[in-house]
Amino acid sequence: MKKKIVVILMILIVALTATGCIPGDGSITNSNPAGFFWGIWHGWIAPISLIIGIFDKNISIYEQINNGWWYDLGFYCSVISGFGGIAFTRNKYKKKK
Repeated sequence: MKKKIVVILMILIVALTATGCIPGDGSITNSNPAGFFWGIWHGWIAPISLIIGIFDKNISIYEQINNGWWYDLGFYCSVISGFGGIAFTRNKYKKKK
């Protein structure tokens, strides 16, 4: 029981920490647009951004003020690696059973 509580608390802490740099929070400006590494970060937290965006119109899963192709590449790579990695793990786990 304690292990489940610790895991849940850790997930909540990570989720709350991740929302500190969510797309649309006002930290990105025209003079300092989001780049490759921001794209990676925003791709990793896209599911959290999507949920928060339902309740807050200013939040989106994609930063509108970005430097173009490099941001897109980072965003795409992190979304594909994050969600694809989960799918590959499930397939391997099913095959072992």
